[in-house]
Amino acid sequence: MDGLGRFRWVVAATWLLISHGPAHSEPYVPADDRQVLERLRLNSLDPAMREIRALRAGLSRDPENFEVASQLAVHYIEVGRSEGDPRFLGQAQAVLAPWWYRQAPPPRAILLRAIIRQNAHEFGQALADLDEVLRVQPTNAQAWLTKASILGVQGHYEEARRACRPLMRLASQHIAVTCLSDIAGLTGQAARSRELLLWVASQSGVPDRERLWALTGLAELSARTGQSQAAAQYFADARRIGIKDQYLLSAYADFLLDQGRAQEVVRLLEADIKPDGSLLRLALAEQAQHLPAAKDHTGMLAARFSASRARGTRIHLREEARFTLVLLAHPHQALTLAQANWDIQKEPWDARLLLESALASGDLDAAKPVLDWLNTNHVEDTWLRELAARLSKGHT
Repeated sequence: MDGLGRFRWVVAATWLLISHGPAHSEPYVPADDRQVLERLRLNSLDPAMREIRALRAGLSRDPENFEVASQLAVHYIEVGRSEGDPRFLGQAQAVLAPWWYRQAPPPRAILLRAIIRQNAHEFGQALADLDEVLRVQPTNAQAWLTKASILGVQGHYEEARRACRPLMRLASQHIAVTCLSDIAGLTGQAARSRELLLWVASQSGVPDRERLWALTGLAELSARTGQSQAAAQYFADARRIGIKDQYLLSAYADFLLDQGRAQEVVRLLEADIKPDGSLLRLALAEQAQHLPAAKDHTGMLAARFSASRARGTRIHLREEARFTLVLLAHPHQALTLAQANWDIQKEPWDARLLLESALASGDLDAAKPVLDWLNTNHVEDTWLRELAARLSKGHT
């Protein structure tokens, strides 16, 4: 499942590792490296796949070559983000297995371990890893960026802002600006956030990947502040870049659903339902149109969530809360899931699900943590403010 609870600009959190090296999952690592779990299908002509094959061949010849192993792990993480397939994170962890539990692994191994743990929502362990990296490499820009991402997801905005600031001297200016703009967009500075993101998107020489981050951020910010026409334009601009990005696809599908354009969501997602986030949004669109396929896809999602619970993971709580509230129409159960999710991550969709579940279940007091978060951080979000107003009326 996609587990999109993280800052938009870190869905491709390995950008520094790829650029300067030599974006919901619980990776399974087989005990035997020869065990075949499933053939991961990628276009054999894809440059990323060719690079992965070359690195795998090199690692087979020299299994203790950390340089090759770390490059391969980075590529697996990137492909997993692009495809929305968490199994690639399992592949990355398997590649790093010889260094994963060492007493003193190389800093790069600790950093990659932190990124994988971040994706598994093991935020405490990931932050501990990042602090260890920064203790020995205080100028490691990737560690600062990943730390800012996690702190932002947890709602620790001032700490996240402090983690962004070293990027002004350690990374490209547009990376630091994008890092800071996301925090601004959630702390009462939407206009400033938009200004910063527009600056990034307009700069010549900005790589396509980073331009896509900025445009996606502008689209989401515009949607949150009630500027639907601008949001649609920014989403279109981001999609025209032509980079496959699961986060962008899911964010755009959410926007279309909110705009009552469910038929477009079906066309957008029906060709690839492997990512759980895509399947969830497809089922929501089908339900909105009363399509027969909604029942089958709801059953598929139920099976996936059941398997996730059996593994004891908590990384899919946001998706499961949404599934339970909208597709199953079980508001009390959805509220329990939304509350557990809020304990882990605090982004606009997490807030929305808790407020909607509180309203649907009639337990208005359960919304208090989100209402406090909204007011304390001066969050500018028309959807959340409307929900908060409805909750306020329910108390009067």
